Order: sequence, then structure tokens, then C-alpha cells
Amino acid sequence: MTAPIPPLLNASPRPTRRHYSILALSWAGWLFDFYDLVLFSFLLVPMRQDLGLTDTQLSLVLGASLGATAVGGVVFGWLADRIGRKPVLSITILTFSLGTLLCGVATGLHTLLLFRVITGLGVGGEWATGQTLVGETFPSKLRARFAAIMQTGAPVGVGVAAIVGGFIEPVLAARFGAHYAWRLCFLGSAAPALLVVAIRRFMPESDVWLASRREHEGRAMPRVSFVKTLSANPAIRRLFLLGLVLAVTDMSAYWFTYLWMPKYLYDNLGYSMARSGAWILVTQAGGLLGYLSFGIVADWKGRRLAYTVYSFLWAAGLLSVTWFWTTLSATPAAALACMFLIGVGTGNFSGYGPIFSELFPTAIRNTAMGAAYNLARGVQFVTPLVITWVAASSSAGAVRGLGRGISIGALFAVATGLWVWTLPETRGTRITAAGFERE
Repeated sequence: MTAPIPPLLNASPRPTRRHYSILALSWAGWLFDFYDLVLFSFLLVPMRQDLGLTDTQLSLVLGASLGATAVGGVVFGWLADRIGRKPVLSITILTFSLGTLLCGVATGLHTLLLFRVITGLGVGGEWATGQTLVGETFPSKLRARFAAIMQTGAPVGVGVAAIVGGFIEPVLAARFGAHYAWRLCFLGSAAPALLVVAIRRFMPESDVWLASRREHEGRAMPRVSFVKTLSANPAIRRLFLLGLVLAVTDMSAYWFTYLWMPKYLYDNLGYSMARSGAWILVTQAGGLLGYLSFGIVADWKGRRLAYTVYSFLWAAGLLSVTWFWTTLSATPAAALACMFLIGVGTGNFSGYGPIFSELFPTAIRNTAMGAAYNLARGVQFVTPLVITWVAASSSAGAVRGLGRGISIGALFAVATGLWVWTLPETRGTRITAAGFERE
């Protein structure tokens, strides 16, 4: 007699211990994913001095790592739909940890470029796998807020990177010398690979994915092609393209804001590395509030309205600290408040997991999420180059240099808040083995 199949985790009236295990480990993976990606930005100054690199060369390395995330998102997304979410989460963490470890022994531009590409591949695959796990296992009425909790790994990761780059690196430089300090930061940052032990032992596989596999038990699992699905299904193709544009505008806003922000504070505003790190921590404190509160607002009033409100807050804060810095700097408390507001606005990234997991069928969900999110991040290959070009070509005035390039992010934030209305409202969607059911 066949044992009865238990109900799906997302049918549970409230989160259980298994839910919290998935959430905790996905959150930790995303924290260190983002930490390893942005740590580079906080070590730009000592790396440039030690390796003799120009800003253009550093921009190339920054862009290449973002470009590699696009490849990682597609490849690992496809793999997670084939062999499962849990093993791929482990593989991606091992990949970006290896890349970060190798950065610590880079000898010049070419080795640094190669090792950052390896980091980018792992980074690109981790987010979609973790968000797919959360999206498929948490109850629909609570999905956005718990996806938002997972997304808080990003501002926490940036905060940890700010501490390591702004405070720990100078201490290491004073003790071991500038040549070794930034390298030690990278070498120590490979420790997240140990998360894989906990994932293998404590994290359950997505039961939605397992149920999808059981439906084909006794016969070959169909090779569902993501590309063929888009070609054959105009509705899914349209949703994917609309979601991709949303991801591109939001990613552009984010990376225009943050890629050169530590250096902007250091070079253009004359802040010390420690003070620059402290100001970034203020932004990430706002981000923590924004990421958490976005999920509550999205479950309460809907995904689209929340997206618009947070995107507009972000644009207002970013314009204040770039275009209006001369006026704003006369009141330090107001300047810090605007940095905090930027962080709050970036909370709109908490909407990715719920929206994308609620748009696509189970057979291609991880691939679709990973492809859209990381193709958009891969496009940011040109972002650091654009910022340095705008900075070099800007004339004297109220805003110049890196600030002028960074301020472009505000335009993309506004575009994000408007474009989200091209997508359907997905609040209340129930995810099933086959796909989803709208309320």
C-alpha cells in the first residue's frame, strides 16, 4: 500500500521548523553571495595602489564579474530545474567562495579578472535558487514577507563588506602591510563554503520540485527547454520579457548607486575609508528596514504599489546626495537621512522573489528567475565604465565627477517604479507542482 503523500509545505497554515531551516540557510547563502560580490568595491583603493591598476581596468574587472553572473544565473538555474534546488545551492556557494579565495592571490589584471569571473558565476546562480526554495515552500499569504527576510541578506552582506573594507582592512594594513591586508580580506571571505555542510544536513529539498518529479515517476523526465517554452508560449514569453525589463531597470539603479559609492565618498567628498564605510553602513541600515517592510507592504497592498513607492523613495535619496550635495552637506544629519532613504528604497528588491516565483511554471521557474535576474545583472557590465566616462567628461558645477555618473541610478529607479505596472498583480498566488493558481 502506497503511503499517503503529505501536503505541500506551502499549504501549511503557518511556517514550521522546515520552513525556517530553508529560510535561514537561503538567507545565509544570499548574505555571503552579496558580500563576496560587493567586497571588491570596498577594496578598490588598496588593490589599485598595490597592483598598479587604473580606474578603467578596475571598471573592466567590476563589469566582468557582473557579466559572469548572467552566465551563472542561466546555467545554474537550468541545473536546479533538472537536479534539484538543494544541490545547486551548495554548488553555487562553493563556486563563489572559490573565486573569492583565489582573488586573495591575484598578481595582476588578468588573474584578478579570471578570479572575479569565477566569483560572478557562483553569485549568479545562488540568488534564484534560494528565492525559488522560499517561493515554493512558504504559504502564499506570507510569501512576500518571508522572501523579504531572505532578501535582507543583501544589505547585511553590504554592511559586513563595509566593515571588512572600511575598518578591518586598515587595521590589517597597519599590522601586516598594505600588500597583504586586502589579500587577507579575500582569503578569509572564502569561509562561507562551510555553509554547504549545514545545507546538506539540515535543509530539505523543495517539495514542489519533488512533487513535479513524482508526476513523471516510472517514465523519463521530460526535457523541458526554457527557450522552447518561451518560443511556444506567447503568454510566458511576454511575462518573461516584461520581467526582464523590470530587472534591468532596477539592477541599473542599484549598480549605478553602489559600484562606485565607496570611492565617491573617499575621493570626491574627501572621506576617510573608515568614514566612507560608516556612511555605507547607514545606507544598509535603511536597506534592512526597507527590505523587511517591503514584504509586509507587498502582502498587504500588493506587489506593484509597493514597488513604486520604494523606487521613488530611492530616487529621491540618490538625487539628494549627488545633485544637491553642496546644499545638503551643510546639514550632516539631513545628508545621513538621505543615505538612509536610499537604503530604504532599495528594499524594492524584496519584490523579485515573490513576483518571479508567481509568474512561471515549476518546470522552468528556477531557470526563468535566474535568467531574468542575472541577465539584468550581466548587462551591468557597462555600468562602471559609463560612470567613469561620465565622471571624466563632466564639467565643473553643482555636481561633477563620480557623483554625476552615480546619479543616473535615480532615473532607473523612477523607471522601475513605473514599469512594474506592466506586470500582473500576483499577490495571493498559490504555487503547485505544475505551476500556480491565482486567487
